[in-house]
Formats: sequence, structure tokens, C-alpha cells
Amino acid sequence: MAVSFLVPLLVAALSVGVDGHQTTVLPQSKFIPLRPASSTLSIQLTLALPPTNIDGLHAALYDVSDPKSPNYGKHLSKSEVEAFVAPKPGSVKAVTDWLTQHNVHPEVVSSSGDMLRIDIPVSKANSLLGANFTEFEDKTSGTTLVRTLSISLPDDVEPHLKFIYPTTQFISATTREKPSFQVVTPPALAHKRQTLPQICSVDVDPECLEDFYHIPAAPATASGNSLGVSAYIDEIATQADLDFFFLAFRPDVTTAPDFSIVSVDNGITSGNGTLEASLDIQYTVGVATGVPTTLYSVGQPTTEGFIDLVNFLLAQDELPLVLTTSYGFNEVDFDGAEDLANTFCDAYAQLGARGTSVFFCSGDNGVYSFSFNSTCDATTFGPTFPSGCPFLTSVGGTQGFTPEVAAPFSGGGFSNIFARPDYQSTAVEGYLDALGGTNAGLFNSTGRAFPDVSAQSVNFITRINGVFGLLEGTSASTPTFASVVALLNDALLNAGKPPLGFINPLLYSQGAVALNDITSGSNPGCGAQGFPTMEGWDPVTGLGTPDYEKLLALVMGLSA
Repeated sequence: MAVSFLVPLLVAALSVGVDGHQTTVLPQSKFIPLRPASSTLSIQLTLALPPTNIDGLHAALYDVSDPKSPNYGKHLSKSEVEAFVAPKPGSVKAVTDWLTQHNVHPEVVSSSGDMLRIDIPVSKANSLLGANFTEFEDKTSGTTLVRTLSISLPDDVEPHLKFIYPTTQFISATTREKPSFQVVTPPALAHKRQTLPQICSVDVDPECLEDFYHIPAAPATASGNSLGVSAYIDEIATQADLDFFFLAFRPDVTTAPDFSIVSVDNGITSGNGTLEASLDIQYTVGVATGVPTTLYSVGQPTTEGFIDLVNFLLAQDELPLVLTTSYGFNEVDFDGAEDLANTFCDAYAQLGARGTSVFFCSGDNGVYSFSFNSTCDATTFGPTFPSGCPFLTSVGGTQGFTPEVAAPFSGGGFSNIFARPDYQSTAVEGYLDALGGTNAGLFNSTGRAFPDVSAQSVNFITRINGVFGLLEGTSASTPTFASVVALLNDALLNAGKPPLGFINPLLYSQGAVALNDITSGSNPGCGAQGFPTMEGWDPVTGLGTPDYEKLLALVMGLSA
């Protein structure tokens, strides 16, 4: 029945707007057409205009991020970044004139002016774009989305638009499949932990991480330091859970610190504590002791929400110096929507150029996709997104302390969209040479490789809505590594030095000596053996896990 509906729908889409530049897609089979979208339904569309000099932005980012550059650490100002990504006046005029002719008046939603947004009924959208907006069901999630199989743009407008979203892009909404959650008996309060690794082999708490990774317990003191935590799909953390968590696991801190909540896209700011946000807040506030921390609650769980958060941050005069995110997408969903993927990635390049270290989890299903219950119907490995973006730091997972080994679910691999950046060429080529023919044909050996680093990711004890439980996943390792960088920033700021910003060029050129190389384990998925760990970088644990003291010596010795 679904197939018989799809064929006439595609024909109808192809029959309109033939005088302009046409884009037509055939979505993955998991998207099932249900019915034409109601003509009165309001649809919000984001229009992205080409940047003036995106190559210049990339060059500037690498210039301030390469420790061998004389400009290392000289991060760009808000206006300098905006000058790179702002659209040309001719593009603004062409797009706004076209919209005005149709009595549509856009809102500028980025501080650089490269993104516009319109809210119009489906009937107007169909007319404006020569489209046939339809309700589709995503079989994997059961959610419904409104998309069209084809759009048409006037020939004099098309060169001035990178994309209009959501139209022909069939990207599932952000989902966070709940990782294994085991309720445990609350620990004795204010109890000094026993020696590592006796207790830490049962559950991981901030003191385990401090002991093992040599992270200081003393509060951060630098003025201007900050750490941001992204939250989506109605995830929220509570002060009550954090207070009790500190009482149990940070008895050395007499008063539990608070954290701020900022709403983006009408994200929730109160409610019962939920799994992901509680984990992220308790292991940022709980590890990056004393660093001011903000939870950014984003109400839009799609790629639009991810870009909205970055646009919100870029509009501020002061950015969080570290941003950690434990959510993502499957890269395959961006097939045919590469302009959207690149815009997404360039948004993080803007943050990095202004001095923010951006961290994303690498995923929790080995070499396949993002969720714990992947459908396993792929014929090749499935990288996650945006870990393949070269302008952020992807974090994998480890487990155990004696020895520390790869967590088998640690996401890793090679992007099919983004090419391998120069900063990781030597490390990745060395791995591929040692790998030989293993997994040949299952991955893109020339793609951007991930993760970059890793950290502990199993049995993180967390208090969620009054209950203690054990959690696992790269959503545990990511805030952990981000917290280490936030504390490094604290030492740098106190020494009159700039924050680290985009750290990958430093990590790949000099950072390996300050990381714990993980050489045991692999990341199988869906029956495939996955990639093996090896000495040096590997697509399971990256360059390794942090040693704060060694990293501190490294970054304090830099000339910036």
C-alpha cells in the first residue's frame, strides 16, 4: 500500500516547478508516506545563504589552533568570524526579493545573517517551492515528519541558497536510546572512597576519575571560565539530584555548586531529573570542580535545534569555553543533504575559531549507527554524525582500570561525507597500514576518522529523580573529557594564557604523550568484528584517555 502511494506522489512532485532548478530525492525505505500534509498546517523553513569566505574561516581556525603557528591561541572576535560567514549582499537581495514577491517576510536567525527563517502554511510552501509536502512516518522511531520529494527554485535564486530545511532532507529527529540502567543501593553518605581500583571496578564516580586521570579536586578559580552542556528531547537535570550526588561522592566539597539552565527553542527549564541530562551535569559539575556550568535545554530535537543552539551561542559576546554534547545522528541520513551537513560542521568551526572546545560523543553501537538497538540492516559500517566533522573533538569510550581497555560499544570509524583533515593524516595512515585488509570495503579509508580521544564510559553512578543507578555509554566519557579540558582552561586563564579552543591539531601533533594509549579491545557491531585497537590512534579509542597532569604540563609549555 505504501509503495502504491509513493509512485504517484513522486510523479506529482516532478510535475510542478519545471521552469526552475529542481531537486528531487527518493528517501530511505524506512520513511513511509502517509497522506498529503494539511494545506493549513504551518511549516517552519530555514533558508541558508552561501557564506562569503568559508575557506577563509577554516584557514583561520587552523591558524589559531596549530601550536606551531605564531597565531596560536589568538582566537577570532565575534565580528571577525561573522565577516567570514556572512552572505554576500547580492545573495541577501536575491532571496529576500523572491520571498517578498510571494508576500513572505523572513526573520534573520543568525548573527552573521547567513540563515533566514519563514513560517508559512503548507499551501504557501507548496506554491513557493513547487512542492508536494507530505506526512511521512519514520518506521524506526514511529515519529511523523512533513517532507516533500521535490522542490523547484527560480534559476536566479538557486545560486544564492545552500539549502532550505526541512524540505527534501529525510533526517530522523534526535533520539537517545536509553543505555543500560541498573538501580543500585545508595552509598553511605560522606564516605571516603576506598582505594582505586577496588571500589571503582564496581561503580565509577568523580573520585575514581580524579584518582585515575590525575584530575585535581581543588575548585577552579579563574575568572571567565565556563562549560556548556547541551540537552535535547526534554532532558533536564535538577539541583536536588546534584546536591545529593555531591553529598555522596564529593564530601570534600562542603556546599554543592549550582548550575544554570538556559532555554533555546522553548526548551524545558524544570521538571523531574532525567537520565542523560543528570549524567551530563553530575559529571561536569562533579569533575570540573568550580567551573561555572550551564545546561542549554533545546526544545527542537532535529538538526534545526542543533544549529539553533550554535546560532544562539554565536550571537553572544561571551561563549562557553567548552561545549559537550551527548546526542547525535546517523551520518547516512545526510546522504543527499551534504550542504546541510557542511553547514552544521561549519557552525562548530565558528565556535572553535572564537575559542570554544566542542566535544561530541562518538556513539554507542560500535561501528554501526548511534542507538543501542540498531536495526543492523546496513551492508557497510555506519559512521555517526557529527563525529565525522573535522572541526570538533569526538570522544569514544573505555572500561576497566587494571588495565583500561576499549568499551566494545565505543563508536568509531570513518566519515563518508568529510575528507580526512591533514592534522590526523599521519596517525590514521599509520593505523590503516597496520590494519591491512581487515574490513576492506566496509568503510571509507579516506574519510575523516573518529573518535579523537576517549575516557571511562561504564558503570557511572548517577542520581536520577531521587534514584541512584549505573549508566554506560560515550555520553559518560564525553562530559568527562570535556571537564578535563575545562580544568586545563582554568590553569591557562590563571596564567594569563588563552583557552585551548579547538584542540585536535594540538592533540594529534603533540598530545599523544599526554594521553593513555589504549591497546586492547575492539568495537564490534551488528555481527561485524569492528576495528581493533592498536598502539597509537585507532577508530575505537582515538589517541587515548586523558592524564590531566601530563596535559597540564603540555599546554602550559606552549608559547601562546
